[in-house]
Amino acid sequence: MNNTVLQASQLTKSFNEGLQAVDVLKNVNLSIMRGEFVAIVGSSGSGKSTLLHILGGLDVPTSGKVSILGQPLSELNETKRGELRNRHLGFVYQFHHLLAEFSALENVAMPLLLRADCSVQESEQRATALLTRVGLAHRLQHKPAELSGGERQRVALARALVTKPDVILADEPTGNLDHQTAVEIQALLQELKQELGMSLVIVTHDRELAQSADRILTMQSGELV
Repeated sequence: MNNTVLQASQLTKSFNEGLQAVDVLKNVNLSIMRGEFVAIVGSSGSGKSTLLHILGGLDVPTSGKVSILGQPLSELNETKRGELRNRHLGFVYQFHHLLAEFSALENVAMPLLLRADCSVQESEQRATALLTRVGLAHRLQHKPAELSGGERQRVALARALVTKPDVILADEPTGNLDHQTAVEIQALLQELKQELGMSLVIVTHDRELAQSADRILTMQSGELV
């Protein structure tokens, strides 16, 4: 049985700056196994976030391919890619990207409400259960502006998990937090990974977070070394 949930093959990404092409990714190969925690580290500008966005289907490579559960993203139109992301991937960002006008409960339920097969009641029940699990049962109706930085990141984490994804892709999930809150988020990620059996791919400058991974990959000038 193939336990690969996410695979990148010969990925390149180039941008044109004037008359010159700038290579951001250079022939990147990567396989993520079910239940694995992989940390990607490297200096700013090395291509880490670009790689994460391409792995998640939020950007397209110049060449090469990404497959989720064996399905190449390049074979899907934008609608089908969106459906695949919604069902199999969860995203956590350094700046949580919560919707300011909605409550914590509504923010977390949102990915489920985009589905035709999930009722409002079920969406809210699952969102409530996850917010309770991350310690925010008392904050369901609070909007992002009424929450601390750590609480907002917990809401973002619950939102990423509510669809029961196979893989969580996280870009500097502790980068905007104080040390104690970062430690708490790190522990929570580990606990939820064990409970839910999901894979984690995290881009981070946080040495403690990286050290807790099963595998640490270093990105240097667009290459995994």
